[in-house]
Amino acid sequence: MDALILSRIQFAANISFHILFPTITIAMGWFLLFFRLRFLKTRDPAWEEAYYFWTKVFALSFALGVVSGIVMSFQFGTNWPGFMEKTGNISGPLLGYEVLTAFFLEASFLGIMLFGRGRVSERVHVAATFLVAFGTTMSAFWILSLNSWMQTPAGFEIVDGQFMPVDWFAVVFNPSFPYRLAHKLLASALTASFLIAGLCAWQLIKGSATPGTHKALRTAVIAASIAMPLQFLAGDMHGLNTLQHQPAKIAALEGIWHTEKSAPLTLFGFPDEAAGTTHYALKIPKLGSLILAHDANAEIKGLNEFPGAHPPVAPIFWAFRVMVGVGTLMLVVAWASAWLLWKRRRDTASGKPALPRPALYVLAAMTFSGWLATLSGWYVTEIGRQPFVVYGHLRTADVATTLPSPMIGVTLTAYLIVYGLLLVTYVGVLKYMAEHPFKHAPETAHGELGKAGV
Repeated sequence: MDALILSRIQFAANISFHILFPTITIAMGWFLLFFRLRFLKTRDPAWEEAYYFWTKVFALSFALGVVSGIVMSFQFGTNWPGFMEKTGNISGPLLGYEVLTAFFLEASFLGIMLFGRGRVSERVHVAATFLVAFGTTMSAFWILSLNSWMQTPAGFEIVDGQFMPVDWFAVVFNPSFPYRLAHKLLASALTASFLIAGLCAWQLIKGSATPGTHKALRTAVIAASIAMPLQFLAGDMHGLNTLQHQPAKIAALEGIWHTEKSAPLTLFGFPDEAAGTTHYALKIPKLGSLILAHDANAEIKGLNEFPGAHPPVAPIFWAFRVMVGVGTLMLVVAWASAWLLWKRRRDTASGKPALPRPALYVLAAMTFSGWLATLSGWYVTEIGRQPFVVYGHLRTADVATTLPSPMIGVTLTAYLIVYGLLLVTYVGVLKYMAEHPFKHAPETAHGELGKAGV
């Protein structure tokens, strides 16, 4: 493999590992705030128990996200020096805003959120939890603003080969940003919901559940059942925006090889880019145009319109179907679980399980389903931008490093080994925490949290 391909694989490996953890913490911060507010309103210790258990999960996820994010940022200089050289006047400030308005906010108040009970007032403690949750959301705001600008660049001019901002409002709120931000925030809500529901289900299966487990499970299931249909709506709006601004990406992910009206929807098939066809395609007539353009007779541009300037077809064709398939499964599981919780609410009050055992196993199996959907969607977005790093203006090959391939291969191998070990360890720690939950009495929580090393 040449340096370009290896650099792309290395950056993909880094960002794939990194994105797993912000996808959890963005929404989990708001879950924690909800748990805390419910405790203050009801004084039910189960809510406080849920808060402190999931605070530990949040802290662990936050730490891995920060470390992997720092490593990833180094690669702008090592693997993609041309990117910062040409776009630094725009990407630099946006990344700086993320550090100043989000990361500092999270880092400043995380300590109060984790260790402040008994040292600060309840009002300050709640405020710290809110600011941490707000900080994670602001972090997503700025990062997605930059990523969206790379997908749908606006508000700039090119001077001597460098991108110069001329309208910062247009840069930040570029055409795809609102849709991408909504899609990502909902993805985080779903990822955190299924993580919480899955680990709570595992606690119920293993007999390690606490009163806080039941509160967290019900909250997560309800949140997932609301967020999933909203995600389909946001995805549809994002698709309309992508069709307008990145038609080559749409043509690739749907396997549309030639421009046609009333395009069919390909449910399944095997794209063959060399032959320009999809083998064994299972198609539904006109449904492609109806879904993509909300008009069954609409004309959809094919890959033939973008010679040498369209993304590789097979990776995003399959990634998109994985994302939609997992999302559909999440919707079914969330709604079924919500219905079972509603149906058995009286049984739960009398001491019976909130969900039947088979449903608990299904939720446990879906613990990390949000990760699978997120990564699939991210691959559609990022691979679908190729061969450009700034869509339509700057090709990826023009900003790649000139380092020899073996050097990149060595560091890539090292990253994969370390990230693999960290991921296995992270999952193992979550499993251990679920099976050995920290039980505390509210009046001694501060001291016990210190002993537990939270």
